[in-house]
Amino acid sequence: MYGAVYVLSTVTGYVLTSALLLKCPTLLHRKKKERFHSKHISHRGGAAENLENTMAAFKHAVALGTDMLELDCHLTKDEQVVVSHDPHLQRATGINAYISDMAYGELPPYLCKLDVTFQRECICEGGEDKRIPLLKDVFEAFPNTPVNIDIKVNNDTLIKKVSELVVKYDREHLTVWGNASNQIVRKCYKENPRIPVLFSFPRVLQLLCLFYTGLLPFVPLKEQFLEIPMPNIVNKLYDPNRMSKSQRLFTWLADNLLMRKALFQHLTARGIQVYIWVLNDEEDFQRAFDLGATGVMTDFPTRLKDFLDRNGLSKPQ
Repeated sequence: MYGAVYVLSTVTGYVLTSALLLKCPTLLHRKKKERFHSKHISHRGGAAENLENTMAAFKHAVALGTDMLELDCHLTKDEQVVVSHDPHLQRATGINAYISDMAYGELPPYLCKLDVTFQRECICEGGEDKRIPLLKDVFEAFPNTPVNIDIKVNNDTLIKKVSELVVKYDREHLTVWGNASNQIVRKCYKENPRIPVLFSFPRVLQLLCLFYTGLLPFVPLKEQFLEIPMPNIVNKLYDPNRMSKSQRLFTWLADNLLMRKALFQHLTARGIQVYIWVLNDEEDFQRAFDLGATGVMTDFPTRLKDFLDRNGLSKPQ
């Protein structure tokens, strides 16, 4: 009997301590310093308003007042760091070749029209700027704008080159980098631990396990940014009637597991920003901020800016 009482009291004490630290994590952890705070994040520069990952897209987003540019990097044959999403050029340029097999001067321009990945039946028609830019072009053009870099391939030289550019342009305080791959994130952190990293996919799964077991308040976290999808946007990208029951169940389950206000509040209290992607309508903007997300990543920077302005969420000028 006494053993049962002891176990019960121990479990009760653990649960109460976990609940307290979940609400007040700074009792155990020093809050991470936020060098910048981003609500408005332009996905690929705003892929629905200008051709993705072009200087025209980035200039438009920055002119609107975006808090952060999100972009993707690859390495050319002559070891130039370029801003492009796909490793292969077919979708974006119509050319059957890999970026890594071509020198920068050989890269073709973007097509005039590109599908917008996260908006159903949406095509973006570009203007005159169809050039694949260099990462240094972005750094030079926007010295004070935070940049979110997705290292698209597991390439040690690419990681090293990106780090060198970040250091050269004095942007360690304005950059976050990473990938869904845990191996890539570990390499990024090892190459330059002064540049904040994103949670990789395996680390997101670990984070959820820690959260649901009550262990999260006791565990230190090296990452400073949680960047996750809102799973139920799948219902807007695809016809729900054509999804199987198992697909619909998985989407519902993933959404309910990931979109947790208590989790977001705990992380932000520890100085870890929470970004949700890729949201393109007001209903999803509202839900993300109601859940306590720090920022929203969108293909429609103008649409998100209008929403923030109308709801009094924009930063004071």
